Amino acid sequence: MTTNDRSTTKLDASPAAGPDRTTRPDSLAEPEKPARRRMLRAFGWVGIAGLGTGGIALSRVPANSYYSGPVSDHFTGRKFFNPGGAGPKSFGELARWQFGTRAEAWPDTFASPFRAAAPAARLEVGATRLTAIGHASCLLQTAGLNILFDPVYARRASPVQFAGPKRVNAPGIPFEALPKIDILLLSHNHYDHMDMAAIEQVWLRHKPLIVTPLGNDAILRGDIPGIEARALDWGQAHKHETVEVHCVPTQHWSARGTRDRMHALWSSFVIVGPRHTAYMIGDSGFGDGGTFAHVANRFPVIDFAWMPIGAYEPQWFMRDQHMNPAEAVRALGIVNARRALGHHWGTFKLTNEAVETPKRDLEAAVAGANMVEGRFTAAHPGEVLDLG
Repeated sequence: MTTNDRSTTKLDASPAAGPDRTTRPDSLAEPEKPARRRMLRAFGWVGIAGLGTGGIALSRVPANSYYSGPVSDHFTGRKFFNPGGAGPKSFGELARWQFGTRAEAWPDTFASPFRAAAPAARLEVGATRLTAIGHASCLLQTAGLNILFDPVYARRASPVQFAGPKRVNAPGIPFEALPKIDILLLSHNHYDHMDMAAIEQVWLRHKPLIVTPLGNDAILRGDIPGIEARALDWGQAHKHETVEVHCVPTQHWSARGTRDRMHALWSSFVIVGPRHTAYMIGDSGFGDGGTFAHVANRFPVIDFAWMPIGAYEPQWFMRDQHMNPAEAVRALGIVNARRALGHHWGTFKLTNEAVETPKRDLEAAVAGANMVEGRFTAAHPGEVLDLG
């Protein structure tokens, strides 16, 4: 695997205690950036739908914007790719989706049945707890550490905050209620997973270890002065105190604008602690199931999986990048995790399905697979799961 040359380039779910929820998102305003960067982001807005979902291809650039390293089985020397898997869709296919299909309407608000969570400052070393924040964001407390995954507190999953997919429920943990963060994991650079304002505030307040796939460290440094991040390739790991963070393959893609498609790597993470192992997925297509088989072979015992179940319609456009609930159930069967929560649904409208469709489809897929009741459920913001 390559190194980052650029760096030198039991099982119970219960409502959490806390104040009553509001439908007003606890979001962070992104600070002003230099004019050129704002212009680039505004230019990137033309592909908002593609940047959060299936992708567009509008232009070519001769070199990688973020990373320089040797050719590998998933890097051409200029771009990253999915071995044996499809890449993002073309502009023509994006237009066919946007103008040739019908999307279900979403409500203005879709409040969680759970109250806003007030996480403990720290759990004992043997305990593991996950608290859903919303979309793919969550707090994993394990091995005495607080691990924040793909935090998005913005009102919109977009390069601009006047347009793009708008949040319909409040974050399950108010930003001010986050405990001291020890590790921040960033799976990839799409706007519904990499919220620069939230990342900057976490960095300034907590100075956590930041772990992300190759190239994303350069994106962070370009936006947040003084930030430090450890970039990993697939197959690499970093040990921090009592946990090991493993960067594992995922079928997806990356872009922040229209000229950096596939310039930064995407991944999932496996967190191995002294008592529990967690598999944290940001976005993933099912493909041929090979990425999940790879994880199952390397980590035969997985206690918990954080798995995407939304943003999958129309499937002809989405299937290479996002799993539908039936595919997520198949993936869980491959990795054989004891318990799973489904995310990436019900917070930002990215694709055509109705707001509650992923939850209903997951329930049907679980029943059809004769899976034990409660093993795989759809997470709501503020929901808390304790393993032990």
